[in-house]
Amino acid sequence: MAAGKGTRMKSRLPKVLQKLSYQTLVQHVLATAEQLHARSAVVITGHEAAQVESVLSKTSSALPLKFVRQEPQLGTGHAVQQAVPVLADDGVVVVLSGDVPLTQADTLHALIALCAGQHLALLTLNMPDPTGYGRIERNGDSVRAIVEHKDASPAQRALTEIYSGIMAVPARLLKGWLARLDNNNAQGEYYLTDIVKFAVQDGVSVVAHTITDAVQVAGINSPVQLAELERAYQQRQALALMEQGVRLKYPARRDNRGVLECAGDVEIDVNCIFEGHVALGEGVKIGANCVISNCTIAAGAVIHPFTHIDGEKLGVTVGEDARVGPFARLRPGAQLGADVHIGNFVEVKNSTLAQGAKANHLAYLGDATVGERVNYGAGSITANYDGANKHCTVIEADVHIGSNCVLVAPVTIGAGGTVGGGSTITKSTEAGALSVARGKQVSVVNYKRPEKRPQ
Repeated sequence: MAAGKGTRMKSRLPKVLQKLSYQTLVQHVLATAEQLHARSAVVITGHEAAQVESVLSKTSSALPLKFVRQEPQLGTGHAVQQAVPVLADDGVVVVLSGDVPLTQADTLHALIALCAGQHLALLTLNMPDPTGYGRIERNGDSVRAIVEHKDASPAQRALTEIYSGIMAVPARLLKGWLARLDNNNAQGEYYLTDIVKFAVQDGVSVVAHTITDAVQVAGINSPVQLAELERAYQQRQALALMEQGVRLKYPARRDNRGVLECAGDVEIDVNCIFEGHVALGEGVKIGANCVISNCTIAAGAVIHPFTHIDGEKLGVTVGEDARVGPFARLRPGAQLGADVHIGNFVEVKNSTLAQGAKANHLAYLGDATVGERVNYGAGSITANYDGANKHCTVIEADVHIGSNCVLVAPVTIGAGGTVGGGSTITKSTEAGALSVARGKQVSVVNYKRPEKRPQ
């Protein structure tokens, strides 16, 4: 169900399209549904339906999506009624909410097993403060009814077992019960929970799978709740990483906003953010306050504090035992070989650095191919853009580039060559050559500085 407006979010964006980590709320729900190996997912839209459907249609998923619309929105029962024409009679329907993103697949598998194709199975939770939730009324182990909070008596409100909004039900039974719904209640809405009394009347068992993890059934209705679930989600990710053997210096001060894969003995310091797809090899060390996205970092590499790596679509690779940072920036297309050193305030974009190359201070390498063991001096840059087009610089193996040099692309610096500090190189150089291109130094002996005029 993804039809609600979400007024309390105070946002132009539909509630189900709010982001939790790197995915929208409804995408989290669909990702869980995908793990159930369902035939398809039926998404019930309403508020800003076209926008929700457009976003989900562009999402890569192995789960076929079908869209139906609820217009106007007249309650949860009315919402599911809209899906009836596309539900196969021989299936089991699992009803999920688009704003409840952290339900676990194993929980839903247990719920489906309890349904067994013949029972109405409800996911429930005992809560110390159940205010706002539908209460479970039992007759022994069987569920007798669900009473919405606004319709509950004082005695019913004292009950602490609540209905999560998630159920598994045979489609053939659900269709008949939906047809019997009415809106004779305080809200004037068609409640999906009323099907419980129809099941009881028809002699169908109503069973409950009760869990203790409130996060799995927590819905999001406000920015405060969104932030609370973001922290819960990040804590879940941190625990999973540590169970794999990752060393997190401070688990609560780290955000994973994508897919993070870690080999053994990885260490991650505080305040690091991982986005997109990041893979960390054996023994990688990530220093404090790094932002890393769409990057593969090979075994033994060290990323020093305050480094920013953003691979975007081209990706970034960091070779074995490389050293990057502190305060370095690797942009899309940066490909660092083994034992490459990128130091403080060095920026690399769309460039390949072969084994042992070093750029340790205050430098820029863009659209460049750098050979093995090159030493690239402080303050040096590749001038790769002529105002209209990008051009390539080739620095062959064992070249030494002095400080404060400008290499005006397209240009090739021959193997083993040296470029004197302060040079602007506009022509390719021979292998082994010393190239110096700068104005002749002039010194005026006994030079007298200008004096300040009296005011």
